[in-house]
Amino acid sequence: MRDGEPGCGSTRSKITSEREREFFEAVLDEIRTGGYEAVTMEGVAARTRCGKSTLYRRWRTKARFVAAALRARREPRCAGIDTGSLAGDLRRVAAATGTWSERDTALLQALGYAVMTDSDLRDAVRETVIAPEVAALEEILRRGVARGEVPADHPALAFVPDMIFGATRIRPLLSGRPADADYLRRYVESAVLPALGLS
Repeated sequence: MRDGEPGCGSTRSKITSEREREFFEAVLDEIRTGGYEAVTMEGVAARTRCGKSTLYRRWRTKARFVAAALRARREPRCAGIDTGSLAGDLRRVAAATGTWSERDTALLQALGYAVMTDSDLRDAVRETVIAPEVAALEEILRRGVARGEVPADHPALAFVPDMIFGATRIRPLLSGRPADADYLRRYVESAVLPALGLS
């Protein structure tokens, strides 16, 4: 497909939201499989059958393109969890986190050094992958405090996001396996809940 053909986008036709999602999924898949450094606008264009000039006109640089793809994925998996108890919520968080941790961890690992050196990319990762999940988990913890299940000054509260989301990032490095739902369920039961004095 060449620039100007339907669905690809040109100066005369806008890129549809469906086509944009296709571009975003293509660039994120390229990152997961080859790493950020190996991704090129040309490669994404070939994969999506679109002229590379379309991508350059819309996003100008690879970093901006990847940042836009990450921002388009805003959908906290832990948002809306409310079982009525903090222990129940944390078990549900474990299940929800386990369903997506492998893909997200693979993506973050593939971004690697680029996240530390490119401020646009770093901000996009924090804004889209990390911050929404942390905010949702912190809301769950606040509800638990409000219900009197755990004291507001409990020293472990501040470390719960680090414990849960940190486990999803480090387990693949330690054992070569993802922090799947079963692993996170056992982790929450044996480490997180006891740290908070819950059962």
